[in-house]
Amino acid sequence: MSTTLLVLVPTALVLLVVGVLLWGVVTFNRLVARRQQVEASGAQVDVQLKRRHDLVPNLVETVKGYAVHERGTFEAVTAARGSAVAALGGPREQQAQAEAALGGALSRLLAIGEAYPELRASATFLALQSELAETEDKIAYARQFLNGSVQGLNTAVQSFPTSLVAGVTGFAAAEYFRAGDDDRGAVAVRF
Repeated sequence: MSTTLLVLVPTALVLLVVGVLLWGVVTFNRLVARRQQVEASGAQVDVQLKRRHDLVPNLVETVKGYAVHERGTFEAVTAARGSAVAALGGPREQQAQAEAALGGALSRLLAIGEAYPELRASATFLALQSELAETEDKIAYARQFLNGSVQGLNTAVQSFPTSLVAGVTGFAAAEYFRAGDDDRGAVAVRF
């Protein structure tokens, strides 16, 4: 009986160590997959934001042809676009603030369109306006998907026992894409 115990105890310990190591490797790989999903989701947000940034000059030029005296609005949109382009790839909070400023400037630009019936009738303006609205929807979806990915990673990083592997291997919680303060208030609708 003692010989059997001498064989079973080391075998059980070896199996336990192998099991723990195997669990650690599987857990690490899951964390890597979640981190990659967060990074890919963030890149998709950047792609949609770049698409928006590329639309802005065309929209400004179209409106300029009809509303020549709205120079301050054009300059504000151009400056906001420049800030938003510069913020791409940076911290998400900074990026959100720059995008909120661009969104506000674009709203003012589109409001100009309401004051000029010829502009509202322009096929180019309508197409750009439609494409911008579609892009805004894609940006909202991409941000939502990013935040879902961040939530999955953060839950895994902070949950026990996965947090043990995350702590040892240097995984940290990711940053959510948050709305800027200007985007949180009620929208004023005027007719």
